[in-house]
Amino acid sequence: MKIIDISRDLLNTEVYPGDPEPESKFVKVIGDDSDCNLSTLFTCVHTGTHADAPLHFIEGGKTVDELDLERFIGPCKVIEVPHGAITGEYVNDCFPQDCERLLIKGDGEAYFMGSAAEEVAALGIRLLGTDSMSVGTSGAQVEPHRAFLSAEIAVLEGLDLSDVVPGDYFLFAPPIKLGGLEGAPSRAILISDYIFWSTGEKKIFK
Repeated sequence: MKIIDISRDLLNTEVYPGDPEPESKFVKVIGDDSDCNLSTLFTCVHTGTHADAPLHFIEGGKTVDELDLERFIGPCKVIEVPHGAITGEYVNDCFPQDCERLLIKGDGEAYFMGSAAEEVAALGIRLLGTDSMSVGTSGAQVEPHRAFLSAEIAVLEGLDLSDVVPGDYFLFAPPIKLGGLEGAPSRAILISDYIFWSTGEKKIFK
């Protein structure tokens, strides 16, 4: 089983403009006064690889601990897209019509227009991931986020797909359980050449 780590290091990744920089500190260090190392962490929940919950852009929406974890686990497809705006026309012409989990590889430079997000929702996709910091872009964040989140599409942002060849994989990327919050970090991985056993029958996915 080949595991590909598609998560970014939370403490060493670029933050979205205006968000606070993450900070960590050791409050205990092994030595004369302590038998263990103990550290603290301060971060925005949308730094690095993370999941958005509907509450992020929808008043009264679901929080990250209320999300269906099954959406973050299962077969997925990685596709490569050009830099810049993803339009509704591009979605209709180039996006797969038969997958539940779709990851977008655009060198961190691709983003969705509102109309494109609505077209993705119409495809029945249950999870949308991107290697950009956000599914939207500066000044145009609300429409794509609301289109995805109001359709209960799980959103993963800040993926590292630099070493991933477009194709079919198995995704495992549940967010950390943070009760009442609008997002949370995820440790996202892809698995290729994987084997599962179901109801007594071996199923091989490649």
